[in-house]
Amino acid sequence: MRPAILLDIVAVFVFAFLARVAHGGLDIGAILGTFWPWAVGVLVGWAIILGAKVAGKWRQGTIAWLSSLIVGMIIWSLMEGRIGHISFIIVATIMSAVCIYGWRLFDRANKATRTSA
Repeated sequence: MRPAILLDIVAVFVFAFLARVAHGGLDIGAILGTFWPWAVGVLVGWAIILGAKVAGKWRQGTIAWLSSLIVGMIIWSLMEGRIGHISFIIVATIMSAVCIYGWRLFDRANKATRTSA
């Protein structure tokens, strides 16, 4: 398994954990219930990335992020029987981007620090 796939899954887990911290329900069932729709989205995104042979961690991140967001929102809406409120959509969009792009920014900063040392 490519490290980026695993890191994107971890990023979405962090996103789900932070959502549960903000909204209550820190038991493992609640966290996993929040996590799995977005994790499915990341896996769909990575199927696209690998199938289309998309190169570059930023392009891959964009596909993984948008896929997790779209698939996650669709699954969430089907489970809830409604479309999320606009504030939920905005916060989920921003926080999922922060988590998925966050490790990539950290990786870039870490590489820059190592090369300048």
